[in-house]
Amino acid sequence: MIPTVTVGLDTSKRSLNAADWAAAEAERRGLPLRLIHIKEARPHAWPDPAAGLADEVAERLRARHPGLAIRTDDRYGQPSTVLSTAAAESALLVLGSRGLGGMTGLLLGSVSRATVARTTRPVVLVRTRDEAADGRRAGEVVLGLDLSRPCDALISFAFEAAAHHATTLRVVHVWQPPTLHAYSPEEAAPDRRADLGARRARTLNEALRPWRARHPGVEVTEEVLIGHPTHHLVRAAAGAALLVVGRRTREAALGPRIGPVTHAALHHSPAPVAVVPHD
Repeated sequence: MIPTVTVGLDTSKRSLNAADWAAAEAERRGLPLRLIHIKEARPHAWPDPAAGLADEVAERLRARHPGLAIRTDDRYGQPSTVLSTAAAESALLVLGSRGLGGMTGLLLGSVSRATVARTTRPVVLVRTRDEAADGRRAGEVVLGLDLSRPCDALISFAFEAAAHHATTLRVVHVWQPPTLHAYSPEEAAPDRRADLGARRARTLNEALRPWRARHPGVEVTEEVLIGHPTHHLVRAAAGAALLVVGRRTREAALGPRIGPVTHAALHHSPAPVAVVPHD
């Protein structure tokens, strides 16, 4: 199967903005675009107010991206299940998002969260108020990186995204100083912060070295910051083309879930957010 960029459609403005972003992203990646309209099952005698939506959006996008291959797909079913299935068949799934306060239409907050938590493919959520929602938003790609666990898929996606956007990759690692009760007094002393920070900076540089070699054309900046990850990532995302965060695929006791930092980024980031599943 040829990989595609897939976007989920409903009648909301945020969904149409996501389609604009997805079309530009598909064009950058040299991939076809698939528009999926999830329809409500209704008696045949009832008119469907959204009939023809995918075809209308496709026609508009073909006019803006004449070289882009676009196909439409009307599906019936439970939205998160349909979207998760579509994601598994795609290189990238794109959804519209309202951010804090939830979403309306078929792509409800619960639907988007369930899709992000369930899929094994990267998902991008595009905010309605994003500047240049057609995907041409200027800015760097920001990667939030936790060094405590392996994350090759996450780093790979971020480097490739920066290459596709022809922009800088800004890698942000945030850590908390050790507390007195968790470490010896010598380790927790304030004057040890600089040494611990320098050690983390070296670890970050080493983690990125193989990826720099694979993507020599991508300019990379590295930041090691103290504080709460959400705070620093949301600040870094201001003006960014894309914020990239990860999601562990290991099954939790209560089923698939989104970690707290990723969940907060989806609500508060001013830039589109890519959630990349990884081990």
